[in-house]
Amino acid sequence: MTHPKVDDLQAFLAIAQDQSFTKAAARIGITPSALSHRMKALEERLGLRLLTRTTRNVAPTEAGERLIQSLTPLFDQIAMEVEALGELRDKPAGTIRISCTDDQIELCLRPRLAEFLENYPDVTIELYVDYGFTNVVRERFDAGIRLGEAISQDMIAIPLGPDMRLVVVGSPDYFKRYSEPETPYDLTNHACVDIRHRPDGAIYAWEFAKDGKEFTVKGQGQLVFNSTVHVLNAAVEGIGLAYVPEDLAEPYLADGRLRKVLTDWSPYFSGFHLYYPNRRQSSPAFSAFVEAFKYKG
Repeated sequence: MTHPKVDDLQAFLAIAQDQSFTKAAARIGITPSALSHRMKALEERLGLRLLTRTTRNVAPTEAGERLIQSLTPLFDQIAMEVEALGELRDKPAGTIRISCTDDQIELCLRPRLAEFLENYPDVTIELYVDYGFTNVVRERFDAGIRLGEAISQDMIAIPLGPDMRLVVVGSPDYFKRYSEPETPYDLTNHACVDIRHRPDGAIYAWEFAKDGKEFTVKGQGQLVFNSTVHVLNAAVEGIGLAYVPEDLAEPYLADGRLRKVLTDWSPYFSGFHLYYPNRRQSSPAFSAFVEAFKYKG
């Protein structure tokens, strides 16, 4: 059997990750037709079908899945070793890719972003806004940001801020039309602006706690976003009540554009953390990023 070319194996992984010849071809920089020919040639050399093609998607076969599991850590290791060569440079350099949400950018990153970029002119930061709980390893992100309680134990977690809580907020105009809720159960009679993190996911139920008891409430509303910032903006505009990070709403609370209610029912919990695989070999650029953005109390 003729040994497959490394470029063909990388192309196969790109197709498997994107589940699309068109997307993978765009990433690699060749035409979908050329990529298809390369895959056919690779499968002929191996004597195995690696991909199942339909008119709508592409999926790995059993042999393809086995090859993915074998190749991915090897190419990841190569990428880390190449990245580690940056230690030989005088200054940290390279690209850092972070999966996060827009409220995490506002609360954890934006306040220190300008200073970091000025201090490290050879470092590029790519921030991908995503509420879908992306697998940072599979999608080749350097790290992601999540609440501390939502991070698996096989990840390194670095706090980016203090404990936080979500609060129910509404505009003065909204409360002129509707009375303030006295308990979370009253929310079922209010217009609540909701959030759905993924298209195939459920609408997020608002979480409360009091006297040691935790419970959730699902309000009724006509508007659903997948972005906390837009939920907050809708509350400012008087469309309905929102359940958002208190620090994110603080500027609007301070100038009177929003009022918070039910604060006695809003518990504090572990705040946002930067997380990444514990097997990741940190580059100088990534180490500098962690040091600059970690919460120091």
